[in-house]
Amino acid sequence: MDRFSFLNAASTAYYDELYEQYLKNPDSVEPSWRAFFQGFDFGKEGSSSPSSPSGEKLATEEDYCEPQLQNLEKEFRVIKLIDGYRTRGHLFTQTNPVRERRKYTPTLDIENFGLSQSDLNTVFNAGELIGIGSATLEEIISHLAKIYCQSIGVEYMFIRKPEEISWIQNKLNIKDNQPDFSEVDKKFILSKLNEAVSFEAFLHTKYVGQKRFSLEGNESLIPALDAIIEKAADLGVKDFVMGMAHRGRLNTLTNIFGKSAKDIFSEFDGKDYEQDIFDGDVKYHLGWTTKRQTRNGKEININLAPNPSHLETVGAVVEGISRAKQDNRFKDNNSQVLPIILHGDAAIAGQGLVYEIVQMAQLDGYKTGGTIHIVVNNQIGFTTNYLDARSSTYCTDVAKVTLSPVLHVNADDAEAVVHAVLFALDFRMEFKRDVFIDLLGYRKYGHNEGDEPRFTQPKLYKAISKHENPRDIYAAKLIESGVIDESYVKKLEDEYKSKLEKELESSRKEDTTRITPFMKDEWEGFENAEEDTMMKEVDTTFNIEKLNTVAETLSRLPENKKFMRKISKLIEARNKMYFEDNSLDWSMGEHLAYGSLMLEGFNVRLSGQDSERGTFSHRHSVVKVEDSEEEIILHNNIPGKTGEFSVYNSLLSEYAVVGFDYGYAMASPKTLTIWEAQFGDFVNGAQIMIDQYISAAEDKWKLQNGLVMLLPHGYEGQGAEHSSGRMERFLQLCAKDNMFVADVTTPANMYHLLRRQMKVNYRKPLIIFTPKSLLRHPKVVSTREEFAEGGFQMLIDDAEAKVDKIKTLVFCTGKFFYDLLEAREENKRDDVALVRVEQLFPLPTEKMRSVMEKYKNANDIVWAQEEPKNMGAYGYMLMHFEEAKNFRVCSRRFYGSPAAGSSVRFKKRHEKVIASVFDKTMV
Repeated sequence: MDRFSFLNAASTAYYDELYEQYLKNPDSVEPSWRAFFQGFDFGKEGSSSPSSPSGEKLATEEDYCEPQLQNLEKEFRVIKLIDGYRTRGHLFTQTNPVRERRKYTPTLDIENFGLSQSDLNTVFNAGELIGIGSATLEEIISHLAKIYCQSIGVEYMFIRKPEEISWIQNKLNIKDNQPDFSEVDKKFILSKLNEAVSFEAFLHTKYVGQKRFSLEGNESLIPALDAIIEKAADLGVKDFVMGMAHRGRLNTLTNIFGKSAKDIFSEFDGKDYEQDIFDGDVKYHLGWTTKRQTRNGKEININLAPNPSHLETVGAVVEGISRAKQDNRFKDNNSQVLPIILHGDAAIAGQGLVYEIVQMAQLDGYKTGGTIHIVVNNQIGFTTNYLDARSSTYCTDVAKVTLSPVLHVNADDAEAVVHAVLFALDFRMEFKRDVFIDLLGYRKYGHNEGDEPRFTQPKLYKAISKHENPRDIYAAKLIESGVIDESYVKKLEDEYKSKLEKELESSRKEDTTRITPFMKDEWEGFENAEEDTMMKEVDTTFNIEKLNTVAETLSRLPENKKFMRKISKLIEARNKMYFEDNSLDWSMGEHLAYGSLMLEGFNVRLSGQDSERGTFSHRHSVVKVEDSEEEIILHNNIPGKTGEFSVYNSLLSEYAVVGFDYGYAMASPKTLTIWEAQFGDFVNGAQIMIDQYISAAEDKWKLQNGLVMLLPHGYEGQGAEHSSGRMERFLQLCAKDNMFVADVTTPANMYHLLRRQMKVNYRKPLIIFTPKSLLRHPKVVSTREEFAEGGFQMLIDDAEAKVDKIKTLVFCTGKFFYDLLEAREENKRDDVALVRVEQLFPLPTEKMRSVMEKYKNANDIVWAQEEPKNMGAYGYMLMHFEEAKNFRVCSRRFYGSPAAGSSVRFKKRHEKVIASVFDKTMV
């Protein structure tokens, strides 16, 4: 019997699988195969045959098997060729419509795989791997080139899950990864291309020189988006959430979202808005929500989130909106909400935020069931060439962080573009993972229509000026194949242009333009609020019996589970402080606020760095079973609750996570959505979100948002970074009615502040400077009754002050009050009143004036703060409280850094500020 017969006992696919297994772990394969693989070497010469004593070669068993071995060796070489196309084929595609591709080595020439031209007509079983069965090498190469090296290049071999790789390969093998659309589909693709091309041409003639950030050069985006929406709806998607920058946005709004061209023309004409309560934004930043019926009769909801000029910022917001919709409406099947993010090539490669967002993709607190990322690749960023814009080969290389497949596609090949996005959609729906499309096109004009791109890219723009648009390229292809005749495109163009002309005429009969509310359904029942409404007292009382129930639940661990001794003692301490001592600390204030809101039907979502336990180990909202690390959230055991409590430790990101939580709050106004910084200064990393969304969105886009930000703040000798939450930056952004800012000093006031956030029928961002040392301060406690019966106090008067004795009236805020209180007690100064401003914006000016009137004997009125004079609230007070210009200010001097690094120097400065409050002769 032939001892090499085992070589014929399996298919080539099996050889390939077994060889890969051998390479990873030789001991894992059967000994006869291991012996074969150990002696196998593609580049090695065959072993010599034995000779007779006379020197004549003798026939051996191996001689009879040599042809088999040679054939098998060639089979392996063909397998390696196939693997070469799979891993490197994307480098040799026809995906660039206006430039020669860069040259990469080694190439896919068969000689690089130990094969030669003489092998082209040899039949190899390796063809089974690409779904064509046994085939000649020439046929195999032809199929590989069609799959991997034409208008679509695919990167996926870095994926580590065999089932995903197998799914992708099987999908690619269908019709050699070539589009196969019906004539009806082809005509529809052409009609969407015509809309995209004609819309830009119309604006170019009617609004000469105006910025519109044209889609020209990437018009195939429009049929691509339409195809995703139509197919996704058939697959069960009910809600689409999309984010994109300005490039092609107006085209997308009109031809995908159905925004009236009349409204866009009004925005081009610069008309004022109907409403006075907001300032609006440029036309290519505005959001849109609409309901649409697909061609197959499916009712869907589509949203385009508003965005600022800071590219990629909207991506985090889109993910948050999507997650909120999933949590609220589609918890059992999150794939029914589809996030789509459009990127620019320069932005996705250059903005670190993209990395942060991608890292959230599979995290429990932030995953959204897979996002389709589409890069509108112009091959240029403003004036910067792509070779100067990234070190990576592709702008999409960030996809490899989460092992997400990437499809590079020639934007001039409309059918390939639609084919690629449908492939991406199927992958997302199958695996609930991200997928990236690199839509490689060009930008017909400069960064905007008034810019001259030939200054910086003369050669490229010479080629672009002679290049046909994708519609005309596709129309010529359809004419050649007999799908349409010469007059078909002209008819489409004339009909669409006539429609736009009517919209333009209608637009010019109106004097103002109106902004359509974003996500109107989610915000039904909520009203806009101005400053006078924000200053009204709100009933935040809560039935004490129900509060007892909340406290009982939060202070009892499950009896059948074992917990660390320290955790057991912490939870027992909650019970004692509530039911025995009636002296509740900061963490109980938080917990009772959350629990009481849950009983009233509100959800609570808390996320941030170390938020489950709390940076300072005060919260313990998640407790873990000692042996199994099973997580227990006591809030979700509250009897009768109708709200849910969710808490997540975030990745170490501020920008993306704040953006995500802002988006979540935008789509879920009945959820108390909280982001917490590890230390207050960490919020610096999210400054763009604060400037562009949190402080300005209501003015720009008529968007309310109730996001709460908890920023630990206070000077305790922890150095420059961990002392300040940069209060002054938020206060400088405060205007009219855009947010609340507070620096509260008691657990009860924190409790009522959080409850007020949800009890009103409007939403504003709430910035709270939270304490560190006060979390366990013996004087920072409140009673049950203060929780149940009290309310939020914007200003807290000095309950111990004897009015007639007061000579110095001190206004202060936050933790510094307790430092001053300690000094007053030590110095036995009963002539000083300490008044806490708990709400900094809107500033309770009338209450402050009433206090000043009350202490009319005081001839020394002080603003005291622990921050340097150029930081903290002092500068803000000068702008918002006329009387403050006459205050004596007690603070650190002007500094560039918030606090000293030396603990000795810190203490000296801090004590000096405190002393100056009580001694007005000090400078």
